[in-house]
Amino acid sequence: MKTIVETLAKQGIVCKRLEPLAPKELGSRKRVEIYRGVETDDYYCMVIVVRKKSRILRKEASEYMELHRRLEEKMGAKVKRRYLLLGAPICSKAVDYLKEQGWKILPLEG
Repeated sequence: MKTIVETLAKQGIVCKRLEPLAPKELGSRKRVEIYRGVETDDYYCMVIVVRKKSRILRKEASEYMELHRRLEEKMGAKVKRRYLLLGAPICSKAVDYLKEQGWKILPLEG
């Protein structure tokens, strides 16, 4: 969790509260880390951390969008900011799709 907070802080993103969420709680079998938090300006944020060796494809990007939708449904509130911390290569089409949808993609350090 420390590396995640440090990576976000280097980008100027500071969360007052950041708590882990099991992917099973959102009905997913993906091997990712999911965090929901509240930024300093009181907006909800979602952080998905991906650590793997294989490339992230466009289909997987759609699954991250679905996780976002399920989190909003579970919380009953709008999650305004979405971050994807990557420790994996990613397909250019997936990058374009996620950026179109308002995601911020950051390299995972450490």
